[in-house]
Amino acid sequence: MKTRLMMVAFIALAFAALPLRVQAETRDGVFIHISHGVDDPHRVLMALRMAEMMSEDKDVLVYFDIKAVEVVLKDAPDVQYKDFPTAKAQIKKLVERKVTLMACPGCLKAAGKTAGDLAPGVQVADRNAFFNFTKGRILSLDY
Repeated sequence: MKTRLMMVAFIALAFAALPLRVQAETRDGVFIHISHGVDDPHRVLMALRMAEMMSEDKDVLVYFDIKAVEVVLKDAPDVQYKDFPTAKAQIKKLVERKVTLMACPGCLKAAGKTAGDLAPGVQVADRNAFFNFTKGRILSLDY
């Protein structure tokens, strides 16, 4: 009985001496959907500003469809509205932060554009990326 008790105590001490594994923090993600374009600059710039703010500590994916594809083209006008940073300035910052920026392929086609017309850092949408850009929960914001 004494031997068994000593063995249990030894095993408990051995486990206590093992280094603790620090589990990596799982970041939540924010999926931002933008469907308006230069026709609604406030909506576009608010969405981009939210993406920028959220990207400070969250995984972010920004999806541009319908009229929003016109904002992420190489030759897009630089959308401006009141005190917001311009669209090009915010998109540049998002690209630098490695935020995923995706344009709807069907909407590009409807606009007579192709992947080659997209601004640097913007890619054609891949539906699997909608689920793989984060390991945590996904919050969706729609603009």
